[in-house]
Amino acid sequence: MPKAYVFTRYGGPETEALVERDRPSPGPGQVLVAVRAAGVNPVDWKQRSGYRRPGEADRELPVVFGNEVAGVVLETGADVTGFAVGDEVFGSPVAGGYAEYTLLPVAVTAHKPAGVSFPDAATLPVAAATAYDGLRQLALPAGATVLVTGAGGGVGVAALQIARAFGLRAVGVAAEGKKDLIESLGAAHVASGPDLAARVRAAAPDGVDAVFDLVGGEVLEAAATLLTDHTKLITGADRATVARLGGAPVERARTAAVLDEVARLVVEGRLRPFVTLAVPLDRAGEALRTIEEGHTRGKIVIEVSA
Repeated sequence: MPKAYVFTRYGGPETEALVERDRPSPGPGQVLVAVRAAGVNPVDWKQRSGYRRPGEADRELPVVFGNEVAGVVLETGADVTGFAVGDEVFGSPVAGGYAEYTLLPVAVTAHKPAGVSFPDAATLPVAAATAYDGLRQLALPAGATVLVTGAGGGVGVAALQIARAFGLRAVGVAAEGKKDLIESLGAAHVASGPDLAARVRAAAPDGVDAVFDLVGGEVLEAAATLLTDHTKLITGADRATVARLGGAPVERARTAAVLDEVARLVVEGRLRPFVTLAVPLDRAGEALRTIEEGHTRGKIVIEVSA
């Protein structure tokens, strides 16, 4: 029987299990994919803890972890065009991606370029696409400066690189131990911690034109003091605080067109996914613990055997 990594109820790591489940069948507008890699993101453990996106319905337990995958099409559902059996694809699954098989809706599925590995492609639908959507939302002119908090994680690493591809200057807030990583991406590094605003002003004496927050809470509040125009304040981490401050959450496009764009940046060498840890499906819990502890550099993926 095919395997999947699930949470059986809402709570902590004790709710997680590797289980067997029937191979799903694609419905209209869906493709069945043999998963080769699945990206791991903070939202995965947050969903296990009970988090739901605005407007999201209750999920039927057990729930398969994961929101981004890359793999090979095994079967196509009704009304599917543009995809065929054997195609290498990546996208956002209908119901979880930490599994040997999953379903992808073609509306948020793209063809994987031949030069992009499965692990790298599996990092694009959530992390890279969120970074791309956020920077498009900010709509900054070339030469502007964007501050990225939480810059050492998956979304942050992508945001720094995509900002550079858009002709922007970037300042990345991350732990001191990630300074080399941030600077290797062409961004100025600012250490996280108390008195953040003062350190940013020292690193960017001409000021910052926008804030792309990926941490929330006190970090978001401190970063907001650097802006006079809070329409240029966005977050991927704290909707309540950003609303109070007059900013906005990242508006996700969730389209195949965005996936094509971020894949193109990878092919062109302007976006490197920075996969720093890959584990097999039976060690998915280890990957989640690493993300949950908040000390990751770049992206973590789960590799699934063919």
